[in-house]
Amino acid sequence: VRDPSKVAWLSQTTLSVDETMTIVRAIRKRFPALLDPPSDDICYATQNRQMAIKEISRSADLVIVVGSGNSSNSVRLVEVALEAGAQAAYRVDDASEIEEAWLEDVDRVSVTSGASVPENLVDGVLSFLADRGYPDAQAVHTAEESLIFALPPELRRDIRSAETARA
Repeated sequence: VRDPSKVAWLSQTTLSVDETMTIVRAIRKRFPALLDPPSDDICYATQNRQMAIKEISRSADLVIVVGSGNSSNSVRLVEVALEAGAQAAYRVDDASEIEEAWLEDVDRVSVTSGASVPENLVDGVLSFLADRGYPDAQAVHTAEESLIFALPPELRRDIRSAETARA
């Protein structure tokens, strides 16, 4: 590296914060002036879900993650659940992918979802579980998601134009 004072780190948001910081500490030993990304660059939805899954996995016999197999976020949640102590964890697109065998000898099922999963898919999984003797869904609150992101300028302009045309 030509100029060690100009080394920075970035991370894919689906990596666990714990793993990322272990790697960052190792890099910082080699490059003490290592630059951090802006703090507002973190995907809070991803981080919050990982924190929540750690909490609920400790006491879960089974964790079901609702989300696409193409979503690195959803796939990562399964890994985090297993690392945190879940006896078993699976990712499903929707309730139709849940295998009855997963529920054998299971007392406690925890459910989470990837960051952009439609709520109706999660509701479908909860309904499936309720029909099989797991009726009590309890929310686990680990963080308040209060960030509001502004719409892109182009979209705001289109909305204003549409509203003006209607008036």
